[in-house]
Amino acid sequence: MTPKLISHLSPVLAALLLAGCVTPAFKQPQIETPTAFRESQAPSATSEVAGPEGSRWKPAQPAEQQPRGQWWLAFNDQALTALIEEATANNANLSVAAARVKQARAIAGIANADRLPQVGVGVDAQRARPSPLEAKLPEGTPTPGQTSYNASLTASWEIDLFGRLSAGVSAARGDAAATEANYRSVLLSLQADVAQTYFRLRALDAELDTVGETVRLREESVKLTQRRFDLGDIGEFDLSRARTELSNARAEAIGLQRQRATTEHQLAVLLGKPAANYVAGPSPLLDGALMPTIPAGMPSSLLERRPDIVAAQRTMEASNARIGVARGAMFPALSLNAAGGGVAGSFAEVFKWSSRSWVAGALLSMPLIDGGRNRNNVIRSEAALEESVGIYRQSVLNAFAEVEDNLAGLRILAGQGEQIDAALVSARRSADLAQKLYDAGRSSYLELLDAQRNLALVERSAVQLRGNRAVTTVALIRALGGGWDAPGAGQAVAAR
Repeated sequence: MTPKLISHLSPVLAALLLAGCVTPAFKQPQIETPTAFRESQAPSATSEVAGPEGSRWKPAQPAEQQPRGQWWLAFNDQALTALIEEATANNANLSVAAARVKQARAIAGIANADRLPQVGVGVDAQRARPSPLEAKLPEGTPTPGQTSYNASLTASWEIDLFGRLSAGVSAARGDAAATEANYRSVLLSLQADVAQTYFRLRALDAELDTVGETVRLREESVKLTQRRFDLGDIGEFDLSRARTELSNARAEAIGLQRQRATTEHQLAVLLGKPAANYVAGPSPLLDGALMPTIPAGMPSSLLERRPDIVAAQRTMEASNARIGVARGAMFPALSLNAAGGGVAGSFAEVFKWSSRSWVAGALLSMPLIDGGRNRNNVIRSEAALEESVGIYRQSVLNAFAEVEDNLAGLRILAGQGEQIDAALVSARRSADLAQKLYDAGRSSYLELLDAQRNLALVERSAVQLRGNRAVTTVALIRALGGGWDAPGAGQAVAAR
């Protein structure tokens, strides 16, 4: 490009540069959010979800750098800690998410490389024999072969006039940030899944113990009923009912064993182990198990750091940057190119000063007729931004709903626990009285069975409730983004 041509193009280039970057300014979508969690204000809220009233929340913003901590340590369970550490090291889905992060970072690096000058070197050798016509000789004249050697250094650089390349880098970096947030989401889900599966397994162990005790009592009842039947004190009806109850109790135990095996296999998969090679020893979730206190009046930053919200936020930013990429394709592009080296008939002479050659140039290009391709690319990019905004809004709404769900779940389960405790005391007293009345011949065997069945049902309900409260506690922690920052948050209270 000659100096004269450059002087003629300078006003045009200056006007184009004044147009500025084609990427629109990113606008954070406005979302209507509650001023406080309704469940945290409930009068019947228990200590598991207690917090200061009037807790205020603001629209969620990504805060993925906030510390989450090892929230599972609040359960004070070394076995749970070991399982989560093992799953973090070996889970296949987590390794897939980590690999995707590496890919996304590499793609961002590739996009950034397009903004920088590109330099290359090349060496080649050619041998050719031109025809007489090419050599401008009479037809049939023999022409000798020629050998040439070439060594060159090339350089090229596209000047980012309208920010198209910068927008591409911003989009790639936004994708990488979203992928990293998705990795943290997979990690949090894995940790929560391990904890919930672990507590389900322990609850099943406790339920198996309860049913096992029922089976033992039924076996003793059959033996006692058999002796009384042999002595003629009772009829065959009572003996048949006792045997029926024993078989039913054994069937329930077998069904629970199937559930436990399935849950154990699920835990093995989370740990990255073949189900056939993993055995979890029995560890009943006892009445004295400790559940951490989860304060309900947390600052809004807890929801802001949820990985799914962060991923949606970064995806919005990447989509916004891609609008700039699409718009930039409609504007001129300026590329500078240069090459220099040597050409000679022998390799030794290639690098001599006399064999030097060079070329330099600039290319200013702009699409004129593309059939609407670039315009539709812009429309598609703008629609993709609208889609990402909708996904972000839904992510925030789901986050608040999940916290409300689990706060309500813990509150209701606490109320159930109080009623189950009272029912358990009454059922044990009723079963004891029924046994004494039956032994004294003052009541029928059906009345005894009814009292015993009721006691077994209440005991199983109490065990299932403990498991549900543990699982719901983990679900609340997951909904809060994996942990909390509040004084005394790590304290534990006895679970019912």
